[in-house]
Amino acid sequence: MPVISAPHEFNTEDLYVDLQTLYGYPLHLKCEGFNFAGSIKLKAAASMIEAAERSGVLTKGSTLVESSSGNLGVALSVIAAAKGYHFICVVDSRTNVATRKLIEALGSEVHTVTKPAEEGGFLAARLAYVRTLLAGDPRVVWLNQHANPDNWRAHYRSTAPQIEKQFPDLELLFIGTGTTGTLMGCARYFKERPRPVTVVAVDSVGSVTFGGPAGPRMIPGLGAGVRPALLDTSLIDDVVHVPEADTVSACHALARGGFLFGGSTGTVVSGALRWLADNRPGENGTAVAIAPDLGERYLDTVYQPSWVREVYGIEPTELPTGATQS
Repeated sequence: MPVISAPHEFNTEDLYVDLQTLYGYPLHLKCEGFNFAGSIKLKAAASMIEAAERSGVLTKGSTLVESSSGNLGVALSVIAAAKGYHFICVVDSRTNVATRKLIEALGSEVHTVTKPAEEGGFLAARLAYVRTLLAGDPRVVWLNQHANPDNWRAHYRSTAPQIEKQFPDLELLFIGTGTTGTLMGCARYFKERPRPVTVVAVDSVGSVTFGGPAGPRMIPGLGAGVRPALLDTSLIDDVVHVPEADTVSACHALARGGFLFGGSTGTVVSGALRWLADNRPGENGTAVAIAPDLGERYLDTVYQPSWVREVYGIEPTELPTGATQS
């Protein structure tokens, strides 16, 4: 095992779960939650902070601020604590309570937006508050994960090459869509390779990222109320939209197999299985889906029967009770 002196120096890159036994499809799940931030966002956080330091924008005495639905906020809190920066994380009322408490435990400040904007929903409201902080203090530095190219560069440099190394015959790649940093970094990388790889974006129903109508979304992570500035649709081969009720079902099915993953992962797995069923029924091939996070922070929401019942009208008895095979 490595010996480290800073939390962002450790990240498990080569762990995959073979979902063939659970679902009958040749789908491998790349697990990105095994680091001190608990999600893939540690890569983007480190990349954006290091770039800001190199450019001189971020210096001793700066205050970091970022809008986050949760995972990036935790990742930035981890690095801010290690480097001695003050960090203000702007979240909204959908962010898991456990996530908010974790950010605060790491010494960062949490500001919760409770009212969505008329246009752009909670994301627009969070961004408006960030701009208020910027206008009020010249020491405030906004990394802006939604438009910062060092977000996608993190995955161009690390996530995508590692997948290629593990699966040189990769045919299909399923990636969840939030800021589109992971999606754009991986898509750019594989579009530059001589071997064709079909890149499928997985988004939540109610997200406006690909031009669909805005709708309520209660699970933080994937989807957006404002189209991400990083998005380049020419790099994407297909898009799958997943209703949140299907996200919950996928999470519970994985949990019944012993794998407790987060809401973003449930969305990606549900979308990948739907795409495979529609486009590659019965075919073999090499497919990878990226699992952004683990499930502990969702115990009071996705894995809480009363919350699921109240939000989606799904009874616990209707959720998967075991692994499914075909």
